[in-house]
Amino acid sequence: MERIVFLDRGGISVPLRPPCFPHQWQEYPDTRPEDVVGRLADATIAITDQVAISAEHLAELPQLRLIAVAATGVDHVDLDACRHQGVTVVNVRNWSVSVPEHVFSLILALRRNLLTYHDVVQGGAWQRSEGYLVQVEPMPRSLSGATLGIIGVGALGSAVATLGEAFGMEVLYAERKGAAEVRSDRTPFEEVLAKSDVLVLLCPLTEESRGMIGAAELKLMPRHAILINCGRGGLLDEAALAQALKEGVIAGAGLDVLTQEPPRDGSPLLDLKQPNLIVTPHVAWISDRSSATLAEQVIGNVEGFVLGHPRNLVV
Repeated sequence: MERIVFLDRGGISVPLRPPCFPHQWQEYPDTRPEDVVGRLADATIAITDQVAISAEHLAELPQLRLIAVAATGVDHVDLDACRHQGVTVVNVRNWSVSVPEHVFSLILALRRNLLTYHDVVQGGAWQRSEGYLVQVEPMPRSLSGATLGIIGVGALGSAVATLGEAFGMEVLYAERKGAAEVRSDRTPFEEVLAKSDVLVLLCPLTEESRGMIGAAELKLMPRHAILINCGRGGLLDEAALAQALKEGVIAGAGLDVLTQEPPRDGSPLLDLKQPNLIVTPHVAWISDRSSATLAEQVIGNVEGFVLGHPRNLVV
């Protein structure tokens, strides 16, 4: 009988149906790093949303057969150690319709100065105005005719591109940074930065992509450009972005992820109190439809592995 342990069930707010095979199920709202081994001591299957499973953990878990990641990103699981130990890793894919929507929520809020206009009304400036409106600087910018640069051409990047085209935007897909050759459907990395009015990061966090956007890259962007990161926090240098926003190197940024989550040690970005910066707490993926799809796919991945037809294999 399989023993399944969900290390951080609290991240999924919708019901999970029981797998269709004999099993024991144990779940925890969250798990601290020092408790991972103890909680997985007898488990054959581990489910994790964001709890890290390291090589050190795996060395003490010889009975573990499967790690089912309840997310798309797998940078918190030591994949090399899993290969060495023969542990299968699966993830969920093409499940979140809400991430592209969240991306455009951030884009529209920043391009239309919604936070500033909200403050104008809340502060009574409109009520005191002699005219019928109150205008603020900078002037709101249209999306129609603007250039949308996308770094990370997976299902989410393609969905963001579709929305951008519906707004009348020109879409550029970035080639990998430092690539020797540029694929026919891609644009050189630096050229995308230089041409994009809106730059969106949606790629996985790897050793290759870690810190890909720093001070030098931000200076390549137009001063009126905005940066959106709904990929992983480690893709950019937070201190460099904070400085760029303070100095007006770029016009704004919208982030749903930070390098440390939760940011218990703070972040240079959280110290900024500017209307051209919006930070949301890693919630872009959350919606009723997306959560239900994710929950079903997690259980389906576990069933597929146990019943002999694994899917969404990472390792």
